[in-house]
Amino acid sequence: MTHMEEANGCRVIHTMGRNNCGGRCIIHAHVRDGKIEKLTTDSQEAAGNCVPLTACVRGMNYHKTFLGEDRLRYPMKRVGRRGEGKFQRISWEEATDIIAREWVRIRDTYGVGSRYVNYATGISAMISGSTLAKRLLKLGGGYLDYYNSYSTACITQSTNLMYGTAETGNDLADWLNSNLIILWGHNPVETKFDCETMYYLRKARDKGIPIIVVDPRRNDTALALGAEWVPLKPATDAALMDAMAYVIVERDLQDQDFLDRCCVGFDKAHMPAGVDPSECYLSYLTGETDGVPKTPEWAAPITGVSPDVIRSLAVRYATAKPAALIQGFGAQRHAYGEQSARGGILLACMTGNVGVSGGWACGNGLCTRHPYPGLPKLPNPYGMAIPTYLWTEAVLRGHEMTALDGVTGGEHLQSDIKMIVNLAGNCLINQHGDINRTKEILSDTSKCEFILCSDLFMTASAKFADILLPGISFLEGENIVMPWQYGDFLGFTNQVIQPLYESRFEYDWLSEVAEKIGLGPQFTQGRTLGQWLEYCYNDLRRKEPELPEYAAFKESGVYRYQNNPGVIAFQKQRQDPEKYPFPTPSGKVEIFSEKIYRTTFRDFMPAIPRYVDPPEGPNDPLAEKYPLQLIGWHTKRRCHSIHDNNLGMHKLDPQCLWMHPEDAAKRNLADGQEVLVWNDRGRMRVPVKLTDRVMTGVVALSQGAWYDPDPDGTDRGGCINVLTSLRPTPYARGNGQHTNLVEVAAV
Repeated sequence: MTHMEEANGCRVIHTMGRNNCGGRCIIHAHVRDGKIEKLTTDSQEAAGNCVPLTACVRGMNYHKTFLGEDRLRYPMKRVGRRGEGKFQRISWEEATDIIAREWVRIRDTYGVGSRYVNYATGISAMISGSTLAKRLLKLGGGYLDYYNSYSTACITQSTNLMYGTAETGNDLADWLNSNLIILWGHNPVETKFDCETMYYLRKARDKGIPIIVVDPRRNDTALALGAEWVPLKPATDAALMDAMAYVIVERDLQDQDFLDRCCVGFDKAHMPAGVDPSECYLSYLTGETDGVPKTPEWAAPITGVSPDVIRSLAVRYATAKPAALIQGFGAQRHAYGEQSARGGILLACMTGNVGVSGGWACGNGLCTRHPYPGLPKLPNPYGMAIPTYLWTEAVLRGHEMTALDGVTGGEHLQSDIKMIVNLAGNCLINQHGDINRTKEILSDTSKCEFILCSDLFMTASAKFADILLPGISFLEGENIVMPWQYGDFLGFTNQVIQPLYESRFEYDWLSEVAEKIGLGPQFTQGRTLGQWLEYCYNDLRRKEPELPEYAAFKESGVYRYQNNPGVIAFQKQRQDPEKYPFPTPSGKVEIFSEKIYRTTFRDFMPAIPRYVDPPEGPNDPLAEKYPLQLIGWHTKRRCHSIHDNNLGMHKLDPQCLWMHPEDAAKRNLADGQEVLVWNDRGRMRVPVKLTDRVMTGVVALSQGAWYDPDPDGTDRGGCINVLTSLRPTPYARGNGQHTNLVEVAAV
């Protein structure tokens, strides 16, 4: 069906979701008289022999979420205190005048490094507002950039540390060659972690391949797959991994040949030159270095997993031959999240599951078979960057930040952040750690002097704008969409309806700003947005000649690649590591990291993948005051904070605090009762849900709910970041927002 075809008197227009949920679903919009009557989605029949890109409940509710009466309608400027949410309507001309003036003033007063584009994923497509803002800033002298993401900082940095690349995944069809699959902190049913993930996991289940889920919650993926559940205490994953490694060595189940040929740092005989051999992982594991063998009995009180379960899990993984231990992103969003990511890679190496069909090298697990389109890259003249989670630190003390804070491109920053551009993102307040502290920082206009936001709704972050602009949803414009992590397709978002009210895509008004600061021709190069899309697509066609003509691609809304060769990550390296070295400094998998050992990072980060007792973990003395560990998860009714304004979806998964009945009994709490949840950072009121699908000593709250404080500052929306910390992880400087201690009582 082409996007001009009629169905029951409706015009059917093909488009594709572009939010950061990973689903990348195909959407067929049925339009009559300029209004959407309904949405339908992809089917197996339409996909043929490919994976269907089928929408979940979020995708089928896009029109109800994005086209409601709560949309921002026109440009506004702040008239009250920052964060108060008081604005005055202005014209687009006045808005771009103010933006251009501040763009130049801040650059000339504080230097180009005082300008910052905040992390935002509301538009996860080829051309986003953030990409465009960075393009204009590069043309005007540069800006302070960021690296990492809120989702994957620790696992990405750890994977690169050990393997030298994030491309560590086999193609997902290869899971069907496994004899055992372990999903560690991975919940693709609710996160919609690309359509391919659950497609092949269900096939594996139907084939009879055992699946185990390791998670503090018995999540929806465990239920959907009928998987075994191994619950463990949050932030103790690395201890469980150490104990599994101990059992593997104790029973001589390790693939010593792979460790000897392809790895550095496992035992004394394979350490870097000039390093004390006793610093190896095996010396730590056996207790030679600290007198504590990392036995299942050692790990059991730390993790809450019994010694028998630990032994069984270790033996099953080591003897399945091959087996796939697939790491999600949940465990690495804890304090010392780097160590759980490194521990998974260690186990994959110890069991010889690297470079083999049916195995899995762990870590980031990327498997990119096709290049993606993009705007032509421009250099950033400033050249310096910070970890994305530390932008609040850069507002407070940017001029003091150095390499120890994760600064790259120079010894230290020259300025604090004085201008923030926040386009289609809610990380300014809602999704960032410690909301009350973040609010305090941003409320002081003498620190960050200008905040520019563009969004669809009056989110918690939008309330902190100085200039607030109405953006468009994917139903109101065009773009090109790429797979999120896995997938062999390219999608096109066709415009379904005209933009609502005075809404505009960022390219339009940034082009006007560019003109006003004398960079118009350089910014647009004489192209409209549609012409840029066609230009970038045709540039990609030179690398991917099987792609159809642009008009045909746009008409169909999706192209599914036919040439998809199978991929086994590191197959050549495993077979001949001398001829095909790993892309690390040593040419081998670096179980022991000289990069950490020979720098100041060694003062607070081990050179080997081992358990470190985390702050606000179960053994922190603070647990006497706040005895419950609080974790977050990604609910099936939101994509991060998107869809929380769609009240019709709230009944799908009501915002509530999960608590084990034993913990509730100690506090005389009943199911559905409103409770107060608090720690030293903040407090909230939320209903409690009693369930044995969460461990004792652990409470869980889905992330992404919209922050809604009462006059006393107590949140009523169930926003977890009222309670999370701003403490970064030690090496990646990523977010550790799943490691929190709280107490709960009846309101």
